[in-house]
Amino acid sequence: MKRQPTDPRAQAKRAALNALKRARRQAERAGVKLSDWEGEFLGSVEDRLKTFGRAFGDPEKGGAGEALSMLQRVKLKEIAVKAKGEKPARFGRRPKPSPKD
Repeated sequence: MKRQPTDPRAQAKRAALNALKRARRQAERAGVKLSDWEGEFLGSVEDRLKTFGRAFGDPEKGGAGEALSMLQRVKLKEIAVKAKGEKPARFGRRPKPSPKD
């Protein structure tokens, strides 16, 4: 059976929705409590994706075929790391070198 070529926008939307669901599911399984803001962020982004097919309106904030803006992707990655129970990385900064004894 030959698959029909998929629309890149629909593919991006599906991938973003799956990433949101995966982050929420990982947090629940690991027993990690997401903050109210993080829960609201996941819910509102999911609603906008389902309604509009993308979660941002300003074309300067992301690519034409993208479902999430660059900052939304960064925040989603941070939530996913927290959901895994790992210590969040501080993006854009190098860790301080440890003093040598």
